[in-house]
Amino acid sequence: MYIVFLLTALGVVGIAIIMVIWFKYRGASGRIMQEQLLQQLKEYLRTVSLEVLSRNNEEFLRVAGEILNKQTQLHQKELENKKDLIEQTFDVMKERLQEVQRLVADFKEDRKQQFGAINSQLRIAAEQTARLQETTSRIQNALASSRIRGQWGERMAEDILRLAGFIEGINYKKQKALQEGRPDFTFLLPQNLIVNMDVKFPFDNYNHYFESSDKVERQRYKEQFLRDVKVKIKEVTTRNYIDSSQNTIDYVILFIPNEQVYAFINEADSSILDEALKNKVIICSPLTLYAILAVIRQAVDNFNLERTAGQILSILGNFKKQWNMFIESMDKMGKRLEEARKEFDALVSTRRTQLERPLRQIEELRVKEEETRELPFQKHEKINNPAD
Repeated sequence: MYIVFLLTALGVVGIAIIMVIWFKYRGASGRIMQEQLLQQLKEYLRTVSLEVLSRNNEEFLRVAGEILNKQTQLHQKELENKKDLIEQTFDVMKERLQEVQRLVADFKEDRKQQFGAINSQLRIAAEQTARLQETTSRIQNALASSRIRGQWGERMAEDILRLAGFIEGINYKKQKALQEGRPDFTFLLPQNLIVNMDVKFPFDNYNHYFESSDKVERQRYKEQFLRDVKVKIKEVTTRNYIDSSQNTIDYVILFIPNEQVYAFINEADSSILDEALKNKVIICSPLTLYAILAVIRQAVDNFNLERTAGQILSILGNFKKQWNMFIESMDKMGKRLEEARKEFDALVSTRRTQLERPLRQIEELRVKEEETRELPFQKHEKINNPAD
């Protein structure tokens, strides 16, 4: 429609231009007509332009409105789809959020229980620590007395002896506490040999060494402690713990009932142990004492086994003799039992048959006798009943 209108307008303009050219060559009247025609042409073009522009605007607005409506509908559908997608995503996020909230609640409850258990354990640990500190303090106060240290060392030695399987009065003897100058323990060995053991616990200067923070004092306490150990070794060697007249072996055991003290002696001055061995003194801790006792116990068991081997062989010979006699008697009894079984089978079969035969004959005679007695009575019945 716009094209037809535009062509019509162009045709009119072309005709007007031709008329303007024609009037141009006609003189003054022609110029007047030319001007009038040009003025009319301008008015016409203005009107046509306005009308074309107006119609063009209307068409543009209509097309734009249609396009806008289509775009609006498309955007609305898109928004609806996105809304559904957003709602679905929101539902999923809501479920996840609820799950997270449940997990957080469970975590809080679990953490609360764990914190309660930890608090309880910490309280128990604090109580146990307090009791341990109290016990440690009591032990330190008790170990401050040399008499109590000696008793504690003897008690530890007895525990190790029981652990190694030693029995008092059989494997060892313990001296009474009031007997001075006597070993604390005497171990009984084969062939009436013995080995003595003394319990020593040098502790005072050792404890001062660890309690002191001054380097000079610590060195002084350390040297004094090592001198105490040497004095204890000398005390053992000067006594009659090694005496061939009493059947003792050439060594004596010096028991230090504390692994830390024993290890400290080794670390501080290892020559003390070498010097002690030269003087036939074996220094041992709880662990090494158990090893020594295990060796002594094995040696005693082996000696006893060797000593009793001849007796065992003699007993085995006697046992073999009695066993052969037992086997011979069993064979005789078996033979007699076999003969008795055969005799029993004969009684059950042959003798029983022979005894039952006259009984059967007697039974047959008895049956025949009864039949003979019943026969006259049957004949009498037939006579009295002729109809039969």
